[in-house]
Amino acid sequence: MATTQVQTVNTGADKAKLGAAALLVLGALAAFYLLGKQGALVQWSVLLLGLALAAVAFFTSESGRQLIAFGKDAWREVRKVVWPARKEAIQITAYVFGFVFVMALFLWLTDKTLEWIFYDLILGWKK
Repeated sequence: MATTQVQTVNTGADKAKLGAAALLVLGALAAFYLLGKQGALVQWSVLLLGLALAAVAFFTSESGRQLIAFGKDAWREVRKVVWPARKEAIQITAYVFGFVFVMALFLWLTDKTLEWIFYDLILGWKK
């Protein structure tokens, strides 16, 4: 049986940063709606500023640094992918379309055959 590691926020500073990020998001949303009479420019400015500050607070925490490291690792793996040449991609796409067409034809013929057997031969319901 495999054991899984559960990662938790360990330090009080990380908990404070995550709490501050959550409060900044909630505060930005509340300010957006409370400043409705001030105009759209003020509303959106306060919302975007609050969300940017929340992002800064989150990305300075350990969870944020782990997310950034994961993103870098994922990007590094994407760069290792060998993409097919144009000719090969067109050939594979043609094979897929051909297979889908043949499968659709097979299923349609099977459906019509079963319809004919059950409705015409067995039940005698002529159309």
